[in-house]
Amino acid sequence: MVHTAEITPFPDPDDRVRFHRTELNVILGLYGQMVAAGLWRDYGISMLRDVAVFSVFRHTAEHAVYRIEKRPKLAAKQQQYAVIAMDGRILKRGPDLKTVLRVLEKKLIRSV
Repeated sequence: MVHTAEITPFPDPDDRVRFHRTELNVILGLYGQMVAAGLWRDYGISMLRDVAVFSVFRHTAEHAVYRIEKRPKLAAKQQQYAVIAMDGRILKRGPDLKTVLRVLEKKLIRSV
């Protein structure tokens, strides 16, 4: 008897981590404020198997200035969300998205 493994070239889209609509509303609300202040210009969203990433850019052809990550596997440790700077430093990590994003709101207050 010959056993063959089924190989799928692309991962199942249902296996990817995604931002929920309410999470995106919170992130895009902050993004809109930062765009209006002239601090941010573009964004990108990546949905991978273990993490969903919202990347923020100052200029379109640049590296991401900040990454907002969602890692559901870390939810048990109350570390599901994180804001990461361009140099890889974790600026804030926690279980609540709005609380984690406050680290970026402080930058908006200073610049205005």
